[in-house]
Amino acid sequence: MPLPPSGNTAWPPPALEIPHADMDMWRAWYSGNTDHLAAVYGGPTNYRSNAVARQFFEVDQRHAVGGSELRSFWGQDATPGQQAAKLHVPIAGDIAELSANLLWADVPTVSVDLDSTDKVTARSTQAQIGRYLDDRGHAKLREAAELTAGLSNVYLRVVWDTTLRPRPWTDVIAPEAVVPTWRWGELAEAIVWRELAPLVDESKVWRLLEFHTPGAIEYGLYEGGTSTLGMRADSLAAHPDTEYLVARTDSRGRQSTGIDRLLITHVPNVLPNRVWDGVPNTAPLGRSDLSGVEPFMDALDETWTSWMRDLRLGKARLLIPQSMLDTDGPGTGGSFNLEEEVRVALNMLDEGSAKDSITEIQFKIRVEEHERTGKALRRQILSSAGYSAQSFGEEGTVATTATEVTARKEESLTTRGTKILYQRPALLDHLTTMMMVDVRHCGAKGVDPAAELTASWPQAVQPDPEATARTLQLLDTAGAISTFMKVKMRSPELDDTEVMAEVRRIRDDKQSTAPAGDPFNTGSGGGLEEPNDEADSDGTEAGADEGLDETEDEEGVGGGSHGLAAA
Repeated sequence: MPLPPSGNTAWPPPALEIPHADMDMWRAWYSGNTDHLAAVYGGPTNYRSNAVARQFFEVDQRHAVGGSELRSFWGQDATPGQQAAKLHVPIAGDIAELSANLLWADVPTVSVDLDSTDKVTARSTQAQIGRYLDDRGHAKLREAAELTAGLSNVYLRVVWDTTLRPRPWTDVIAPEAVVPTWRWGELAEAIVWRELAPLVDESKVWRLLEFHTPGAIEYGLYEGGTSTLGMRADSLAAHPDTEYLVARTDSRGRQSTGIDRLLITHVPNVLPNRVWDGVPNTAPLGRSDLSGVEPFMDALDETWTSWMRDLRLGKARLLIPQSMLDTDGPGTGGSFNLEEEVRVALNMLDEGSAKDSITEIQFKIRVEEHERTGKALRRQILSSAGYSAQSFGEEGTVATTATEVTARKEESLTTRGTKILYQRPALLDHLTTMMMVDVRHCGAKGVDPAAELTASWPQAVQPDPEATARTLQLLDTAGAISTFMKVKMRSPELDDTEVMAEVRRIRDDKQSTAPAGDPFNTGSGGGLEEPNDEADSDGTEAGADEGLDETEDEEGVGGGSHGLAAA
């Protein structure tokens, strides 16, 4: 859709009311803002106040007894005369953080396919990609992954300003700030918008809209109300926050990017989207990890609040008759000294009367019941979100082997593998766009944006070194493995060239440390060679070419290798 015309255009567009209402609900859970939660479930921002959304969700409402509103702990009004004491357990934020850590604790290895470009350009392109994925780039992508898990999807935008940084970088855009246009499930166009600081009349809302198409960006500055877009300003200089765009755009507010593709990449969390089934133009949007577990998170907050209420009510209290108070004089009330050790008994007509005795009140604190309920709810929430309780320390944090850790975290690792299916193509598209911008606007040399990229994520659970060593020892004893494959199993992150260099170092160490006269000392001239280190007639170690092609170029890179390790 192009930039909307001036007038009373509703904004954000009404077609996005349903997904935006759910995203607002998930953001409340993700942020842990209790005021936001109360507003979502009982205030004016609740989607039940929206006629279209209410009609869509009407079949899913659980009606409270005697009312028509959805029964929820956070939708209940505070008891008059009592202090609000609702507690919130930030498990939604913990889930989103865990998801981001599983995906982006380490930088994935992005490699250049040597079939798509020459070796020299591949090396320089590889090095530049490594600069994109430095600490700042890594942190931004991790930030995007956390928002994606909590809000169902996110957008990555390539931006550049050579006065700030020599290379382009990643900007993360929240899903509510983008109005997408889909074509065959792919992002074809997008309007990115944000509210600007108010000027003299604070009742007016200023918005900047960016209409992104392949090769161009059109900017529009609007002055309107809280729910309407209003009139488009004649110049971007009408607001101080957009004055810098005047030098970049033409008279129509258009800027050419010089890139025949969108600068924006969409990243869904997981698909299919079963949340908005039947809502037009929402199928490509992702599904939040929090989708469907909101009632359980609400119940968990209610459980913790009830537990803390038991603690407050369980405080010991004393009820004493009025006759036991020490009077301070007529009209001044009375007091009771709790530290007084001896007190003279009162001379009552009925000494056995219970109303003149001190009564102790202390209610039972139901610790076990609340703890068991809380644990059951947490396990259900984590399981429904796709994560193992072990990932949150529910079943202990100590495991003897990597195999045991993998077994305990199997559900979390399965979810991680599913999310990588959506993270990988988005990452590669984003990096390709970044290379195009780098060459076009930042003067990058030796970078081929047309090169094909591949990405591989590191193992979430590293193998146990002791178990690996035992396996290698057994294979070596059986004569079923070469030195090359032993190094490859020990250090799978090494490429073939680095493995060959390590093999040569191992062979040199064996030769230098072998005692004089040792028949296995291959450097003695006439001795026998070690069986596992036999050499061919051309001096190449037997088995060293396993995993490599027959020839090597002058730089030592296998001719059949189709990837380079990340710089």
